[in-house]
Amino acid sequence: MPCFTPRQKRAQNLLRNFINSAANMSSSDDSKSDWDSSDDADDGAEHATSRLSQYVRCTYQAIYACHYDAAHNKPIPKAPSQLPHILEVLKIERPDEFREILWVNPDTFDKIIEKIKDDAVFFNNLNNTQQPVKEQLAITLYRFGHNGNAASQSQVARWAAGGHGTVLLNTKRVMTAILCRSFMDKAVQFPTQEEKEEAKTWVEKHSCKAWHDGWCLVDGTLIPLYDWPHWYGESYFDQKCNYSLNIQIVSLPNLHIIDFSYGHTGSTHNSTAWDNTHLCQEHETLLDDEEFVWADSTYPLQTWVIAPYKKPEQDLPENDVACHWLSQGSISLTQRPSHSN
Repeated sequence: MPCFTPRQKRAQNLLRNFINSAANMSSSDDSKSDWDSSDDADDGAEHATSRLSQYVRCTYQAIYACHYDAAHNKPIPKAPSQLPHILEVLKIERPDEFREILWVNPDTFDKIIEKIKDDAVFFNNLNNTQQPVKEQLAITLYRFGHNGNAASQSQVARWAAGGHGTVLLNTKRVMTAILCRSFMDKAVQFPTQEEKEEAKTWVEKHSCKAWHDGWCLVDGTLIPLYDWPHWYGESYFDQKCNYSLNIQIVSLPNLHIIDFSYGHTGSTHNSTAWDNTHLCQEHETLLDDEEFVWADSTYPLQTWVIAPYKKPEQDLPENDVACHWLSQGSISLTQRPSHSN
């Protein structure tokens, strides 16, 4: 059975009633013609039929005058925002749940707010003031902590009880402030001599004394994108069959980030993206004699970059000791929990 919309049912009932009424009027006229054949009776019947036809035509046009029978743009009340509960309750009472939702500790969240709150992007000359910076940062962190449909503007807008455009504006403002050179210079700094010595001590304890001077490590990570970029999209396709960005991170053994590079597409090799880091470009001045950087086999082996042997050198007996201690140090580095964030 075909399914009809309420509008179609109304139109069909109208036409059906019109046909029945016209048939009844016709049979009534035939019965009258047997005893009344005057012109006045014919004129009255024609006039009644004409009025009925006009009524049906106007009603039919009114039914299809609008695309929707009921108003489809009627505003729907939004659910309460979860931001007040997260920023005023969980942040204080349950920092573990706060971190689970926004992916940073409350202390880290407050420090970011302190660094970016005075950025010019959060001020305007309009009569309508912006949302508080803490809410804009929370929306941005929530969006970055999810992927797929959960990170869509619609889903985040429902979570924050805001508009679609507001979510996008908040993200742009926060990232503009964070990518500002002054913020990055303050947030990402090279370690002090004391921090460097602490890192060297940890490395010596978990590997061997000969590798005491390898106090930092570099690694690349792929940040997946939601969709295929319109411009040069194929260059973002990585070895994991995702569209992504290549981010290079240089950190201490405690995972404290001291240098980074961004802007490379997912297809960019780690060795190429690594060339744009400050440490790689200025290693002669940033590294003392005998100091070096730990890396994996995707990075070029140099006097100041120590990476695992590649085949066939990896299988040579004289390299077994180096491979053993290198693997021990790598396991310790990757399993060490971070004290930051």
